[in-house]
Amino acid sequence: MKNTPVKSIVAIAIGAALFFVLGRFVAIPSPVPNTNISVQYGLLALLGAAFGPFVALLAGFIGYALIDFSYGWGIWWSWVIASAVCGFVMGISKNSVKLATEKFDRKRIVTFNVYQIIAHLLAWVVVAPILDIVMYAEPWNKVFLQGFVAALANIVTTAIVGTILCAAYSAAKPKKDSLEKK
Repeated sequence: MKNTPVKSIVAIAIGAALFFVLGRFVAIPSPVPNTNISVQYGLLALLGAAFGPFVALLAGFIGYALIDFSYGWGIWWSWVIASAVCGFVMGISKNSVKLATEKFDRKRIVTFNVYQIIAHLLAWVVVAPILDIVMYAEPWNKVFLQGFVAALANIVTTAIVGTILCAAYSAAKPKKDSLEKK
């Protein structure tokens, strides 16, 4: 199913708004300072699987920037960019997961979760720590600890929340040839 520009803009706007609300008000503090257990990445994974990489990239970028802005400490661009990268990689799964046209079966659940694991590892273990060091001169041991904790927490919450959201979305969509006389 092809996304129209209007559908993509609406998905970005709603996705960024929901990402912000979940990230700002449903975040669970972790034992590592400035690192939360975040449920909003399950939503971002759904956006990626349903609408593709650019919708998820922009929803993650805008949503994370709004979260940081709302706290009043300024926007931490390294993590905003990492969130966008995470959304983009999860969005690449769209053509493999096929939420709009196929049943979200065991094979597609595994595929979805492989993509989200790769996305989180790339975003939080590579992109965010390296950008923290380059942009903010943060100590490497601190940022890699934060990255590993964020990646692990986000992988687990996305596996749970994202899989449930994708299953619900897939079940609610009419399948191709569903109106065809048999």
